[in-house]
Amino acid sequence: MSGANGAPRPRPGDPPITPELVEDHGLSPSEYELILDVMGREPTFTELGIFSAMWSEHCGYKNSKRLLRLLPTTAPWVIQGPGENAGVIDIGGGWALAFKMESHNHPSAVEPYQGAATGVGGILRDVFTMGARPVATLNSLHFGDLEMARARYLLEGVVRGVGDYGNCVGIPSMGGEVHFDRGYEENPIVNAMCLGIVRSDELIRGEAEGVGNTVMAVGARTGRDGIHGATFASEELSEGDDEASRPQVQVGDPYTEKLLLEASLELIASGDIVGIQDMGAAGLTSSGAEMAGRSGTGVEMDVARVPVRAEAMTPYEILLSESQERMLVVARAGREEAARRVLEKWELEAATIGQVTDKGTFRVLEDGVPVAEIPALPLTEGCPAYERPGEESKEVRALRAQDISRYGDLSGDDLQAAFLEVVGTPAVASKQWIYEQYDTTVRASSIERPGGSAGLIRIPGTDLGVAASTDCNGRHCYLDPRSGAAGAVVEAARNVACTGATPLAITNCLNFGSPLRADIRHQFREAVLGIRDACAHLETPVTGGNVSFYNETDGKAVYPTPVIGMVGTIADVAKFVGHSFRRPGDAILLLGHNKGELGGSEYLYTLHGVVAGGPPTVDLEAERALTRCLPAMAERRVLSSAHDVATGGLAATLAECCLGRPRTGRPVGASVRLDDALPPAALLFGEDHGRVIVSASPTDEAEVREIAAKHGVPCAPIGTVGEERSSLQIHLRGEFLELPLGTLADRYFGAIPRAMDDEP
Repeated sequence: MSGANGAPRPRPGDPPITPELVEDHGLSPSEYELILDVMGREPTFTELGIFSAMWSEHCGYKNSKRLLRLLPTTAPWVIQGPGENAGVIDIGGGWALAFKMESHNHPSAVEPYQGAATGVGGILRDVFTMGARPVATLNSLHFGDLEMARARYLLEGVVRGVGDYGNCVGIPSMGGEVHFDRGYEENPIVNAMCLGIVRSDELIRGEAEGVGNTVMAVGARTGRDGIHGATFASEELSEGDDEASRPQVQVGDPYTEKLLLEASLELIASGDIVGIQDMGAAGLTSSGAEMAGRSGTGVEMDVARVPVRAEAMTPYEILLSESQERMLVVARAGREEAARRVLEKWELEAATIGQVTDKGTFRVLEDGVPVAEIPALPLTEGCPAYERPGEESKEVRALRAQDISRYGDLSGDDLQAAFLEVVGTPAVASKQWIYEQYDTTVRASSIERPGGSAGLIRIPGTDLGVAASTDCNGRHCYLDPRSGAAGAVVEAARNVACTGATPLAITNCLNFGSPLRADIRHQFREAVLGIRDACAHLETPVTGGNVSFYNETDGKAVYPTPVIGMVGTIADVAKFVGHSFRRPGDAILLLGHNKGELGGSEYLYTLHGVVAGGPPTVDLEAERALTRCLPAMAERRVLSSAHDVATGGLAATLAECCLGRPRTGRPVGASVRLDDALPPAALLFGEDHGRVIVSASPTDEAEVREIAAKHGVPCAPIGTVGEERSSLQIHLRGEFLELPLGTLADRYFGAIPRAMDDEP
């Protein structure tokens, strides 16, 4: 129904707009007053739902966007920065790389298989709606300790969901990271990243251009799954939420996704359409309003024309459903049938549901009767933005100030036992059990698969390669958010540089607790500043990403976890550098300095149950030099291997360099001498930044040192590969460790399989 002035009126059966209903929609009284100002009248129930979704934290970024504007987002190679479905950079040879990372934390906490699967589906659509063909995925997964049955249940479901969806669509997984810590006991972090390639002149954006052009709903039918998913992702969970929240978790269909991918790319290439956007968070509402907002136009659609798979769906339900595998397409007037033929070829449904207007409004009809009419820009750009003061918690301040020096003193058998314990903890141990459930070689473009420093793929038909890594140590960020977030950036850059690629840009996924808490606001602000500083120094601008707040249950928040997805390029994949030792007789060298920083380390957590001390310091100038030095060494082909030092410290890195991957190469022993005047445990297990273990042939060692000196990077010989093939020997001041490779391999490769075989 509509009023005398044509404005929408309440539908029969709509509830009255009350303060309680407004609160249930996640809107504050002041926000509702702002809605009244925008509308000049009371909204209908459908309009209230639209505002609730678009002004939710998930869509509107109301507690983060002011701070996000501090991040560096431009560079000569950035084609598309934040604000589109995915960021895009120029990678040379007429090619562009589209990439993005998104969270699916809440859905995965409630229903891990579908939550993770639909997270992969959503990030694929963000990339191929730019006209880019997805070529690889990565992920960043954080769970509670595997001693807990719930953590094992979540891990098993998430890994199956990620693997099944990606495998069915035929997109290889090129890597990622997995962490285990009680800080994620109730709320897992499930972040998915996708890379896609496109010719630079064939990009398309999510815009609703051309008044009179046709708006089409494409792909799967709309159901009741995922209704108000954006609002669900913008609120705290509670202990009893699992069953109650299941209707808000979408259900994915990877086979339809594959058809949608191919059809979308063909549609884009045809020129029959001017814009395309995934119906992701907030579904038809966000895609329609955002496309209109970007173009300065308006959109009118009739929900009675939207194909549905449930009876008697209301406009409210149709507009806010987050059913998967759906696209909103704007076809050129007169070319609708050509577009429809492409879609029919791929066995996809396409329904004309509206048109582009010059009204500047998001107007919704139900069988010709207005049910919603809202100015588009206030929906997309008018969400209120907050920057409330934050304050660090006294508890964290005390933990950071705690004296942890006594934990550095270990000797003899205790030191050797600690080495095996750290290498065998799930957070350090091989993630083979996980990535072997993914297809890592489909499309035959994978150069470096999961298990190395970073993933690397070849651009088809060229020698050009793209490397990518996801990184974040939430424990470090908990103890010092600014240092920890900067550390995530530099670690991701080091991982990319270890392959021989030059880091170029990042996407991010900022996972935090409730922004209504002062301590969380402090964490978020400090983390953003840390990312800003690190990205500015490394010249790796932020091209987009995602903020995920409210990752907490009954007031217990996860560690602040600002995950960084770093990408870089290597001009010739033949110059790629692997992570493990290759040739007996090679020299082993350390780039960077040992500092023995144990704060927030896996060693303290695993052996002593302690999360304390200051996390590793970040020297941004040193990191910049290191990430330029490594590609220069790769270009000269003087490295046999390169592997950065991170979680687990030198102990973990040396073990990984010796062990390589199972079934793809035999373990190689090494003899290492560390003469630093540091306590043995601090030297072996400190997670100091700015360090990389490299190996080189004796004939290339001098050139390695020369290149390091040219870049101002400390470089010291510390050992030899294969001097004793059956063990890793480590000589310290006053200590000697001999670690049989068989024992190391059992601990390293067997930790997660043994944990997952445990009965709940």
